[in-house]
Order: sequence, then C-alpha cells, then structure tokens
Amino acid sequence: MPTDPICGMYVEGSPDDLALTRDNRTYYFCSSSCRDTFADPTRDLRDLGHRIAFGIPATILVIFLQYGLLRFAGAEAVEAVLALAVQVYLGRPFYQGAWDAIRTRHGNMDLLIAIGSTSAFLYSIAVLLVPGRLPDAVYFDASSAILTLILVGNYLERRTRAVAADTLEHLRSILPATVRRVRDGREETVALGEIQPGDRLKVRPGERIPVDGAVRSGLSSVDESIVTGESVPIGKAPGDRVVSGAVNGDGVLEIEAHRVGEDTFVGQIGRIVSDAEASKVPLQRTADRIAAAFVPVVLALAVAASLGWTLLGRADPTDGILIFVTVTIIACPCAFGLATPAAIVVGTGRAARDGILFKGHDALEQAARLERLLTDKTGTLTEGRPSLVEFRVIPGEDPQGLLAVAAGLESSSEHPFAPAVIAEAERRGIAPASIERFRALPGEGVEGFWNGRRVTLGRIGPEGFPAPDGPVGATARSEAILSIEGRPKALLGFEDRLRPSVASAIAELRSMGIATVMVTGDREEVARTIAREAGITEVYAGVKPAGKVEILRAFQSRGEAVGFLGDGINDAAVLTAADVGIAIGAGTDVAQEAGKIVLLRSRWTEVPLALRIARSTVRKVRQNLVWALGYNAVLLPIAAGLLVPWLGFGIYSVLPILGAAAMALSSTLVLL
Repeated sequence: MPTDPICGMYVEGSPDDLALTRDNRTYYFCSSSCRDTFADPTRDLRDLGHRIAFGIPATILVIFLQYGLLRFAGAEAVEAVLALAVQVYLGRPFYQGAWDAIRTRHGNMDLLIAIGSTSAFLYSIAVLLVPGRLPDAVYFDASSAILTLILVGNYLERRTRAVAADTLEHLRSILPATVRRVRDGREETVALGEIQPGDRLKVRPGERIPVDGAVRSGLSSVDESIVTGESVPIGKAPGDRVVSGAVNGDGVLEIEAHRVGEDTFVGQIGRIVSDAEASKVPLQRTADRIAAAFVPVVLALAVAASLGWTLLGRADPTDGILIFVTVTIIACPCAFGLATPAAIVVGTGRAARDGILFKGHDALEQAARLERLLTDKTGTLTEGRPSLVEFRVIPGEDPQGLLAVAAGLESSSEHPFAPAVIAEAERRGIAPASIERFRALPGEGVEGFWNGRRVTLGRIGPEGFPAPDGPVGATARSEAILSIEGRPKALLGFEDRLRPSVASAIAELRSMGIATVMVTGDREEVARTIAREAGITEVYAGVKPAGKVEILRAFQSRGEAVGFLGDGINDAAVLTAADVGIAIGAGTDVAQEAGKIVLLRSRWTEVPLALRIARSTVRKVRQNLVWALGYNAVLLPIAAGLLVPWLGFGIYSVLPILGAAAMALSSTLVLL
C-alpha cells in the first residue's frame, strides 16, 4: 500500500491531483499540503515561515487579552478577530488537508487538527454570541496556540528533512540545464535532456561535464573527486573516459556522449539515493498498520470520552468539548509514519555525502546485523593495480612474441592483471597480437585463438592451467601461466600493494564485533602474505567463484549474518548471495553493481563507516517507533481523562495547549 513520502500516512486510492511523478516514480499524498511540500520544499518552508511570523505574535496577543494582561474597551472583540485571523491564515493548510482526507476517505493528521482547533474556536465564538447560555470561559488561546505550535513543529520537521535531503537535491541540480552540442562543425545550445548517446558536446574550462562519455578532441585536466574523493586533477586526452559531474580544468574538451540522463553516473546515484529514501525496513510494517487505523480510532475515542464524562454527570458541556479537542489534538499518527522514512533520509543522506550508497529496501537493516565479512583479495584488499615484475619463458621460446600474445589476450579482459601486461608490452614497444574468439573463464583466466591456435592465460595448478617446468609458486607474488594448445610457454609474476587504511579498518571492524575473512582465488602463499599485512587470520585460498558462494553459505548456515566485500563485477554471484554485498572499486556504473552497498571512493575506511551508519540508522528507527508508541500510549489516556479523578477537569484549561505542543514535538523528535 502506498504511503505519503512527507507524513508517512497510508494513501491508497488517492486521486490523480494528489499524485506527482518524479524520476520515473509516482508518489501519492494524503493532502495537497503534503504534495506541495514534496514538489517545492523551499517554497513550502518560506510559506510556513510567513505563517509562523504572523501566528506567534498574534497568539501572544490573544493570550494577553484572554488573561487580562491587556485591558481596554472592546478587548474581547479584538481577541476574537485575532483568533479568527490565526484560524483562517494558519489553519488554511490544515483545512485543505482535512478536505482532502474527507474526499479520499483516508484520515490524516490535518483532519484531527482542523476538528480540534475549530471546535475550540467555534465554542468560544458561541460563548461571545450567546452570553449566559454557556459558561463564560473562552478558548481562543487554545485554538490559536494549537495551530501556531503545530506549524512551528512542521517547520522544524521540514527544515531537518531538507537538510538531510541536501545531498540528493545537490545531485539533481549539479549538472547544467543547457549544453553546447556540436553538429557538422557548428555549435548549438540545447537543453541537457535533448542529448542522445553519440552526440558531441563541447565543455569549456571550469564547466561540469554533463554526460558520461569519451574525449574526442582536446587536452585538459579534470577534477573527478565526485567519483574518487580526491581533488587531484586527472589528465584527459582523446580516447579517455569522462564522467558526469566532474569539473573540466584548463582546456576545452569535445566529448562524445555514451550515457545520458538517468543512465549517467550522477543519474544513477540520484536514483539509488532516492530509492533508499523511499524504502521501508521491515520494522515499519507494524507501524504502518497502526497509522492506517489511527485517525478513526482517535476520533472514536474523542467522542466516547467527551460523551462518556458528560453523560456520567462528571463533566459539563464545556469540559466535554475540551476533552474532545484535547484528544484530537494530542494524537500524533505522523510520529508512526515518520519513524522510518525520517531515519532513512538522515542515514542515507549522511552516507551519500561520504561516498556510500545503500541500494535496496533492506540494505540498511541487513548491514546493521552483520557479524562476519568475507572479502576478496585482488582489487579489494589490494589496490587492484598490480605490476608485472616477472616474465619467464620456457627455454627456446620467443619472449617478445609470447608477451605480444599475452597482451593481446588481456586487451579484451577486465581482470586487474590486464593493464599491467599491456603496460609492459607498451614499455617494450611490442604491439598486442590479434586474438580471435576471446572468452573470459571465471575463476580460471582468459582464452582465445591466435593464428588458429588456442591460447590461454590464467591460473596455476592441476585445477587450472598446467605449470611449466621450473620453480613456480615459491614466492608470495601472484602468478599466471601463458599456454598454447595446452602447453605452458611462460610464467607471469605480479605484485600488488595493500590498499591504504586496510589494516586499521579491519581492526575497527574487529572492535565492532565483525570478523573479517579473506576468500581468494590466488595461491596460499600470496593470500597469507597479504592477510598478515591486513591483520586477517582466517584465509581461504585457491577458491573458484562457485566456491566463494559455498563458503559464504556455510557461515550463513550457522545462523550468522554474512557480508561479502568485492569489486562488484567479478564477484557478482557471491555479492548477490551475501546477506549484504558491499561493492568496492565500483567505478562509474554503480547501478549495475551486484552489491547492496556501493563504496564510490573505494576507501576501506568507508567499510566500517557504512556499517556504523547502518547500525545507527536502524537504532534510530527503533527508538522512533518506541517513542511514537509510548507517546500515544501515555498521552491519549491522559487526554481522555485518566487524571481527572485526581486533578479534576481544571487541567483542561491548559491541556489542549500542552497537547498541541506535545504533538508538534513528537513529529520533530523523530527527525533529530
């Protein structure tokens, strides 16, 4: 059942005029005020500020007049006029929302507020118009204070929500509205939304790159800190990839658009953050059911309490009206509705600012439960930029020809070893050989055909490619075998460095009660060396992709919540099988990552930070739900007359105002 993204109330069956579409998703609202808040939060905050600026001094004057602190002829009339102005100007959003609730047959907070404040106001008008028929007490102070205090609470709530959502709004507005498209040698200024893949765009110094694509002409340096978190400019030349949101440096670039709109890096981030903010964790389901039935239950309680005390002869009609007003005002279904979305907006917003994206409705709660984290080695624990430190061939073979074949194979590969092989061939001035029918073999290596012969490059050992004669596997470096027609021809040795802060991050995870386990396809000697540097004691080496899933499920079978940290592409299967998959080294195609959490900046310090944010967010959700339940469970009986036997009905002279303050505070506290 859909819920209002502003107040969290159920809105099934809302009419079309109470719906908005944004980012290809349709949102439904309980009232026009919630719809307008969602559509333009800045304007809504400004409008609330104007109403509060009038309401506070007007309400203070009403209170001064009512309690005789200001005395002059016609003071009662002035008080009534001020209360009417507050009722009309400050009450307008609530009356609109109440009407929307009536026509859609879905109770909302506005309906309760409108009924409560209007009851107090109309009763007071009746006292003035028919003196002597009713007790002399008027409650203009209550009707005015109710609206003013609740609007102040709404303002604080929406200010907090706006601050939390700044990251998403910044992402939506970061790209330019118009761009310069180059066609047939001529430039034209067009809307960004008109750009299609294949279009050429000109980007001047200091401008943001509007699409994901490749440089076709020009030289410049580009600040890609939006991806890397590092502000050091990166040189760009023809053929180099560029990412949307990056800032062009001192040169003019002509780029070809590859991905546009929501498919760009910025678009994907915005969609992921938006999806996370709109999600519900399982803890919210019970609260949703309570909120759905809350308004009719409260109205029934208000009527029953008012009539009950009156019919029992314990309360006069004035007290009965005040009981009704207090119950309707003090109730707060919004506290239930806001409990989860408020915490998630704050948590995901904070995470996004640190380059951490939570994907999926349960990513936060699953991450908060994590007890064990399995991690890959190459490109995860290590930097993923290995260097080729050894190239040893079988005696009698041609080293240059074999390196050309290796470079040819790796030219089509996405494995971290590929750039090292290609770079070494370039350093020696060797052109990559032409490879046909290339195929990647997950967990084994790559293969193809060169001059009609099958060539392979990959694992050592009986389960992979056969090793050549001579000492192999005696060092702590990663090694691969180049074979032709199944016969080993060369050994390639690689070395990679541990990522910065890995050891300290793993120590922090240990302090959080999370055990870290290395699961890698590399050899035992290499894995143990890296594990010692990282502070990992449990290691599984020589594991194929399917084996990683088996190891993960073995831990899960013990009842543990198990995560996997990998590069998001090569480890797709185990990332999907994990309770929570964390993709590191994701690059720019974040939407295609298998992980439920994506670390944009590929820093290990973000791993414990992401889990701490998840834990604090879920803890806040639980606290909010406890607060919402406790608030209503304690104050509704008090409003209905629980304390009357001890304190009498005199408490209702102030209880409506205190109730309005408590209701406003309840909605605000779940956001703090």
